[in-house]
Amino acid sequence: MQTSSFYQNVYDVVKLIPFGRATSYGAIAAYLGSKGSARMVGYAMNNSIKTEAGIPAHRVVNRNGLLTGKFHFGIGDEMKNRLENEGLVIIDNQIQNFNAVFWNPATELAL
Repeated sequence: MQTSSFYQNVYDVVKLIPFGRATSYGAIAAYLGSKGSARMVGYAMNNSIKTEAGIPAHRVVNRNGLLTGKFHFGIGDEMKNRLENEGLVIIDNQIQNFNAVFWNPATELAL
């Protein structure tokens, strides 16, 4: 799979994450049939901040709800602020009660 088409597939999934919900890099990778490619999903999210408009990259975090990509949003707490504006509670750069807001594309997008 070419990187650019993988990135586009990631973006297509991320655009579907509802307001006030979050998912993980690994959940997206698994949904796309690339279970071991969570890091590639992270690279796609980093790229999206610079090149793709309308991608809610702030809604993608690590499997424990940690805001591991926050440094790609620039100076300050932009990722945290965006998530808090959607009603999520963030303490020490981690989404609280992550299981309650977790959006799993494998189940949410099942036919």
